[in-house]
Amino acid sequence: MIFAAGLGTRLRPITDTMPKALVPVGGKPLLWHVIEKLRRAGVGRIVVNVHHFAQQIKDYIAANDGFGLDMRISDETAMLLDTGGGIRKARPLFDADSPVLIHNVDILSDADIGSLYATIESRDGTTDAALLVSPRPSSRALAFDAATMRLTGWHNLNTDESRGHVGADSVQLAFSGIHIISPKLLRRMDTWPERFGIIDFYLDACPVTDIVGVNTPALRLLDIGKLSTLAEADVFAASLTET
Repeated sequence: MIFAAGLGTRLRPITDTMPKALVPVGGKPLLWHVIEKLRRAGVGRIVVNVHHFAQQIKDYIAANDGFGLDMRISDETAMLLDTGGGIRKARPLFDADSPVLIHNVDILSDADIGSLYATIESRDGTTDAALLVSPRPSSRALAFDAATMRLTGWHNLNTDESRGHVGADSVQLAFSGIHIISPKLLRRMDTWPERFGIIDFYLDACPVTDIVGVNTPALRLLDIGKLSTLAEADVFAASLTET
């Protein structure tokens, strides 16, 4: 699933006339870059959620014949549901028996998607979610048990606010916006409100479920969150193509 429903407020004025997913980087929309990454990793079905300028995204996918994939739309035009609510709404569009990869549309990286899937599959079905993380600078970090890499909490390094357990036995890492969630954990969303954030959900579930961090120290990643990152993004996207 590609998160493409956001308002893209930090990319205004560009997003006053188009969705963030269609903002061009290296001559191609952000959505194209993520679709191509997933396609090269062997993904056959992709769900894209839409809200802001939803029809533009639908038209773009249709104009490209779905990129030769099983492309499905989860329409949040009526109400933006945040990350957790967006996943829950899209559940009928997933394979009910398979883990689901979630990828933010505004993230470019050299992440090895196949390796991330292998991590969750190698644990004999015991892992409920796997979050791709790395030790890069971030004002907000997820905390993991240093021995087991199980999620234990969250820490805002600017305000020192925290949730869950963040202690001397924790390793704090930045979340990439790329994660895999199991069908079992998806079902746990049934009791949550219509709109909620996925990190809030993970923090609530982590004491009683197996949510792990996949630490990737060499990860190259760029979050296309602000206008000031667009020029850098062109260079970064070209470097990913070269490799």
